[in-house]
Amino acid sequence: MRTALLQSSGRPGSTVENLKVLDEAAGRAAVAGAGLVVAPEMFLTGYAIGDDIARLAEPADGDSAAAIAEIATRHGVAVAYGYPERAGEQVYNSAQLISAEGIRLANYRKTHLFGCFERDHFTPGEQPVVQAELGGLRVGLMICYDVEFPENVRAHALADTDLLLVPTAQMHPFQFVAESVVPVRAFENQMYVAYVNRTGPEGEFEFVGLSTLAGPDGVARARAGRGEELVLADADPALLAASREANPYLKDRRPGLYGSLI
Repeated sequence: MRTALLQSSGRPGSTVENLKVLDEAAGRAAVAGAGLVVAPEMFLTGYAIGDDIARLAEPADGDSAAAIAEIATRHGVAVAYGYPERAGEQVYNSAQLISAEGIRLANYRKTHLFGCFERDHFTPGEQPVVQAELGGLRVGLMICYDVEFPENVRAHALADTDLLLVPTAQMHPFQFVAESVVPVRAFENQMYVAYVNRTGPEGEFEFVGLSTLAGPDGVARARAGRGEELVLADADPALLAASREANPYLKDRRPGLYGSLI
């Protein structure tokens, strides 16, 4: 499945403008043959927007979800995007996957919140593995800091995730995560990992870009630079099957030895 990584910080504070950016990117991705567009963490509203996070938060089935479903169906591509989710009095840092038919397939709430900023504005999610079937692949969702915990990604491997989507807001000086950690996660768990970042200055943060689609062989199939960019690469089920056959990591595990880890 050709996957388009939308590396952009959009227009922080403006849901309307970010929907326009996503619409334009979805159109370009569709022309390039993509079946899926992945946008960064909190793309719908912006990340470093302080109390506007709560003001702009929406239900998973809110107006913006309907607008993105319309974008997906009009361009014939599935869309995954980050947004602040309102659920009663709680606000979650969430990511949602909508099919090319406009169907809401999966919604994930970030389980590992990073730093005081996130802990001040969000409630942590409690469900580590969220998946959906898309384009012949089992697709999982995760957000930014979550991928830095090997237990999280291994849980997806044990649940047979083929392509892990990770909208992120990776900031300076942690670019080694995009450069090194993400390809290793893909290799050690025998899956594709699409890590899609924001870029440039925003509030107190400097986002580093470097979005990547890493394959199960640990090789980056696509790598963005530091600026606004739409990059494309394929998640190939045949390569995935061959890699899993050749790499014994998951087969050679000895779970009985790992009980002390929890």
